[in-house]
Amino acid sequence: MAESMITTTAWVPRGFAAPFPSRYNFDEAEFERIAELAKLQLNDANDDLEEARAGGGDGDGDGEDDESTDGETAATAEEKADSSPAKGHKTEDIDINDADLKEYDLEHYDDDDDDVHGQRMDMFGNIKSLAYYESNKEDPYITIPDDQDQEEEDREELQILATDNMLLAAKVEDELAHLEVYVYEDEADNLYVHHDIMLPAIPLCLEWLDVPVSKPGVEKDAVANFVAIGTMDPDIEVWDLDTVDCLYPNAILGQGGNLQEQEKKKKKKSKKANDEYHVDAVLSLAANRKHRNLLASASADKTVKLWDLNTAKCAKSYSYHTDKVCSLAWHAVESTVLLSGSYDRTVVAADMRAPDVKTPRWGVESDVENIKWDPHDSNFFYVSTENGIIHYFDIRNIPASPSASKPVWTLQAHDESLSSFDINAHVPGFIATGSTDKTVKLWNIQPSGPAMVVSRNLDIGRIFSTNFAPDAEVAFRLAVAGSKGTMHVWDTSTNAAVRQAFAHKIAAGPTDNVEERLVGVADDESSEDDRSEDEDGEEESGDSMDED
Repeated sequence: MAESMITTTAWVPRGFAAPFPSRYNFDEAEFERIAELAKLQLNDANDDLEEARAGGGDGDGDGEDDESTDGETAATAEEKADSSPAKGHKTEDIDINDADLKEYDLEHYDDDDDDVHGQRMDMFGNIKSLAYYESNKEDPYITIPDDQDQEEEDREELQILATDNMLLAAKVEDELAHLEVYVYEDEADNLYVHHDIMLPAIPLCLEWLDVPVSKPGVEKDAVANFVAIGTMDPDIEVWDLDTVDCLYPNAILGQGGNLQEQEKKKKKKSKKANDEYHVDAVLSLAANRKHRNLLASASADKTVKLWDLNTAKCAKSYSYHTDKVCSLAWHAVESTVLLSGSYDRTVVAADMRAPDVKTPRWGVESDVENIKWDPHDSNFFYVSTENGIIHYFDIRNIPASPSASKPVWTLQAHDESLSSFDINAHVPGFIATGSTDKTVKLWNIQPSGPAMVVSRNLDIGRIFSTNFAPDAEVAFRLAVAGSKGTMHVWDTSTNAAVRQAFAHKIAAGPTDNVEERLVGVADDESSEDDRSEDEDGEEESGDSMDED
């Protein structure tokens, strides 16, 4: 059985995807663009090959031995050839003038048949009267244009309605990495793969972009549908989601996309952190929704970089942490303030306009997993950690040192690493958490603190991603994915406990009898099993919580 997992997911809001995505057009201009981008990778491969050859130069003296061995082998072969006729058998000379053999003209058997005489034999009889046309368009008897029906059928299959949501999933399957682009039809309870994109390495993070990046013929401030992908490689790839069957990304942010600079250096890629590009895996991406051309990236090289998507170049590099930087989040109001979390167990809130100013820093008990601003109160932010704890901080309460940090409250949400969590932007106080303990938990954040609403094991393995849908019409839909490589969309509003806790946000009353909905890919048998799964594993009691 194929082993697969989904490492991260991201929603695309309604109205941004093209109604009819276009097929990839491999024309002359596209060929030149790809050739230019691929040239750098070819140069790197040649450099590695030359280094490998230089490293194997110790065996230069082996050439003479090889030559002598080859000479001995050739001599042995000649001796065998001389003695090859078997004893007792006579070899007879062939008379080429023999009357029977002359009929076959063996003397000219291997000659090229430049001038062929005689009548050509065809598969069928006399077909001289049949007309042949280069194209069906020239044939007057064919009235239906070629491929018209097929084009219409393909167009309908690719169509995305205004009520559909795109859902992106970074997937690894049998050591092959790709991005699966799903379409979620809420009214039809349908989730299917629209198309996919092959990736060069294991994907670690996704960020949807509404700005066109290196797209010919499109204004830089136009509205678009793109995605930035961070992988185990140090480069960030940017792809157009409205183009199907692409061969190469629209842009590469990093050393892999800077051909001119690489040609100047003609050296092996540096592993030392610098101000121009990442040199290690990209762990997190964050797009600035107010300054749409800005994209922040966090890396295992301990740096945070700010990219200008209009030029596909690094605008600024920041070094606020002493270990891998794993999570980023832009402030919703103060659009130049960026929150960053690291494996050095600290969280920093920095103004990107003032890189030299001392930044406030908060500390937690273990490695940071994820950070998010509270969408309902921009003065607060959440931090999840490797120990399964969520911290809720007030940015106005700046500690003298990270060890002196005092959160508003802490919650032991899971017993294992809290790998993913999300805050519902349309339902205040509604939070979902996912953990490597294979459970998804829904929480109600009240003035007195958080209380658990429901806990579920959705049978998708260790949870790596939990994301609420971004549109108000589908605010209660939660995308969940994990180590089993399956994607599910859980309509949490159909859960009785959720309906009771957030009755004021749900159209129907909390006592209405509604069947719980869990939507998976059509050919995934586990989705049917999950849909009929009872709620015996649900808990409606609160977990431990400490208040300060």
